[in-house]
Amino acid sequence: MPQHRSRITEPLDCLIVGGGPGGLTGALYLARFGRSALVVDSGRSRAGWIPMSHNVPAFAEGISGADLLRRQRDHVARYGGRIMPGAVTDLTRTPGGFRAAIRVPDGGGTERVAARHVLLATGAEDVEPDFPDLPDAIRRGLVRYCPICDGYEARAKRIAVIGHGARGLGEAAFLARTYTPDVTLLTLGQPLDLDAQEEARARRHGITVVPAPVTRIDVEDDRITLLLTADGGRHRFEVLYSALGLRLRSELAIRLGAEHDSVGALLVDAHNRTSVPDLYAAGGVVRGLDQVVVAMAHGAIAATDIHNRCALPTEEEPVGAA
Repeated sequence: MPQHRSRITEPLDCLIVGGGPGGLTGALYLARFGRSALVVDSGRSRAGWIPMSHNVPAFAEGISGADLLRRQRDHVARYGGRIMPGAVTDLTRTPGGFRAAIRVPDGGGTERVAARHVLLATGAEDVEPDFPDLPDAIRRGLVRYCPICDGYEARAKRIAVIGHGARGLGEAAFLARTYTPDVTLLTLGQPLDLDAQEEARARRHGITVVPAPVTRIDVEDDRITLLLTADGGRHRFEVLYSALGLRLRSELAIRLGAEHDSVGALLVDAHNRTSVPDLYAAGGVVRGLDQVVVAMAHGAIAATDIHNRCALPTEEEPVGAA
């Protein structure tokens, strides 16, 4: 990762919090607009976990999330864009913009940065099932999180979905009506709590519900075997999707009073502005479709608006001020 280690003293046109697809796209646009911007990247983008994606346009043979992020960072660096490793631990409003505290890794202490605008692209993290060897299973594509991204590659296969309630059923039904008739919903011992209409939906799509907790994951010849403690039965699947939800990293914006929904997803306008003046948001932290290309679009839209508004007075300055 390109690293920016020198002391930052100038007020930035934009501080970008998060080095995923949305944040890096915003950085690219701002660099090409000639704006001063800094990406603070904690290295926790969910995109980095993608083993191979085939629905990113122009990559017909597929591209891994790690490779995509590397290419994006290189692209930003080509135009002089700055990226530094670290975590923004505090964000406050100031006259004319924001001030951020950045925790620098490896004992680097805390750095403080002023910026007229902030683009929050902190994303989210998956609520993960408690399985052994989960990272290896994800890298091998045996455990997946996004059927929109890679459900096509799982078509006509035996698929299990981990989840409960309406969310778990919704993902199972999406897979069953789109890609395969063989879908099993694993509730991990949690009650499904479906109403009559939802139960009818499960029957209509032929979804098998297994309520017993899972005690072990076995991998044999790239197939997942789940041992269920309730009856000792073994169920074989080729792909396992987790639909346990997300934890959104929207705390910085919420502490500033940004409007959000019940799960913490930020509400933005057509320019990706939050309800806090000069605070923008992109990617998984925004309410809506959680996709790489959508995050990139958010970053492009926000960066263009930031560039245009840099020529305008700040909210504290009267129109026509020098």
